[in-house]
Amino acid sequence: MSANEAKTPRKGRAAEAHGQPAALPDEAEQAQRFEKARSAQARAVLEDYAELIDDLMTCGGEARPTDIARRLGVSHPTAIKSIARLKREGLAASALNRGVFLTAAGRELAARARARHRLVVDLLVAVGVPRACAEQDAEGMEHHVSDIALAAFSRFLKR
Repeated sequence: MSANEAKTPRKGRAAEAHGQPAALPDEAEQAQRFEKARSAQARAVLEDYAELIDDLMTCGGEARPTDIARRLGVSHPTAIKSIARLKREGLAASALNRGVFLTAAGRELAARARARHRLVVDLLVAVGVPRACAEQDAEGMEHHVSDIALAAFSRFLKR
């Protein structure tokens, strides 16, 4: 590739064939896409914590910050910070020497996140992804899938 070719952006089908966009989207549209992705990432943390706290409460009766940190692979201070955010948003509460528990809103969030996770896993398995891989991949995907896409997944799976 010549120096001139490297400086000149490709256009149209040739650009798309090389993995480059034919044209940039509208500035406001692109900004909205990135904002949606950032918002989903922030929400993903809350959902992961809510799901885990719910699981720990269901299976062991207690969700301690230390257990949460270990199971999510984060430091204790990171877990404490995220738990504080859950509390600020009215999704969790805690009692001295009793660990963390979810409010009704937190349990609702956990249930929605779990259902979304199952739907994404089931879709991936339906298209041939091995279950173990589908479980791992769904962990990242579940938080970024729109309600429109989830409805389409559900129709595809005939639910």
